[in-house]
Amino acid sequence: MFRFSKVAPIRTALIALCLTLPLAAEQPVIYDILLTGGHVIDPKNERNGRYDIAIIGDRIARVAEHLPPAHAKKVVDVSDYYVTPGLIDIHGHFDVHGPWLSVNPDHNCLRNGVTTAVDAGTSGAKTFEAFKKNTIDHAATRILALLNIVSGGMYGSEVENDVSQMDVDAAVRMVNKYPETIVGIKTAHYQPADWEAVDRAVKAADLSNTVLMVDFSQKEGRSYEDLILKHMKPGNIHTHFYGRLTPQLDEHERVQSYMWKARQRGILFDVGHGSGSLWFRIAVPAIKQGFLPDTISTDIHKGSIMLPHATLTNVMSKFLNMGMPLDQVIERTTVNAAKAIRRYDLGNLDEGAIADIAVLEVQKGEFAFLDSGRAKLIGDRNIAAALTIRAGDIVWDVPGLASEEYSNVGDYSNFK
Repeated sequence: MFRFSKVAPIRTALIALCLTLPLAAEQPVIYDILLTGGHVIDPKNERNGRYDIAIIGDRIARVAEHLPPAHAKKVVDVSDYYVTPGLIDIHGHFDVHGPWLSVNPDHNCLRNGVTTAVDAGTSGAKTFEAFKKNTIDHAATRILALLNIVSGGMYGSEVENDVSQMDVDAAVRMVNKYPETIVGIKTAHYQPADWEAVDRAVKAADLSNTVLMVDFSQKEGRSYEDLILKHMKPGNIHTHFYGRLTPQLDEHERVQSYMWKARQRGILFDVGHGSGSLWFRIAVPAIKQGFLPDTISTDIHKGSIMLPHATLTNVMSKFLNMGMPLDQVIERTTVNAAKAIRRYDLGNLDEGAIADIAVLEVQKGEFAFLDSGRAKLIGDRNIAAALTIRAGDIVWDVPGLASEEYSNVGDYSNFK
């Protein structure tokens, strides 16, 4: 079972006390888990080098060089790997009992190093509580939510294009009822050529003092330029921005001037890969010109998880092979993602923080990556999650880094 909030304040106080004890204390601090020798990339704390990470209970107790293995109950050698904060995917779909193409969060997040995932508008004010009861409350993954401005959520075009379903007051009430889980508002899939969905979603985000994510297709009289320069506000997020439904590049494959203006005024640009929203022919020129995503996310669902394989480590690998340095890729799936959803407690390896950790392998060889048009990019590096720690518990361990070789353990059983 996962060790969550009831004992967290006590453990936090104990960890704080441990950090203030003199080095000559007679009784050494005993760590539950010690990750040793890994290459730590923790952008928030400007760590990019070899560190050990000690865990007590569900908290990070120490991050330092050469912590004593004798002080740990379990020592895990991660010297061949990168160690990062637990990854954050700010755009996915996880309401498995709902109407859309949602996927099981634990099966598709934890195995990819994702410890926090944001459901992006699958549910609305009328359907969120069922989603919370049936999925969020039972998931090992930390599931947060962007509430759809459509009260019914993603129940298809008949509902999603119905302005009468876009109840701003109902959305605000639901956000205020569950502030620890609902981080903002989402608008998506709206087809009429007016601004009702966007403007109501902006208003709901303003009134609830939360973030907004916009999924947008340009229509006659409803331009992308007007969206990001006139209707969206600083801190709002446009997702799917390397997609073909919004004109980021001009006829010469130059990034449009209004893209730079929007970034300057504080609009955030999120990948939201999905089945149709990452095209190499758009992303590669934009990245070469320095227009990088603020956050990297998957838009993972039953369709996108198959082709073009929109898991977070796969999407991260695509950006690594399109020229982004590894530390920048990690930044956009940890601290930047946490800032975008205003969850500043996440996406870092602070001492005293919840022990959400990803141990990543950067494999070298020849790898093929597909975009939304099923076009192929050949790269020489692939990111894979070797081990995932969620709230101090090891929940994914492909190479068995935390396990002993069977012949050395004597009589054993998985049953406690």
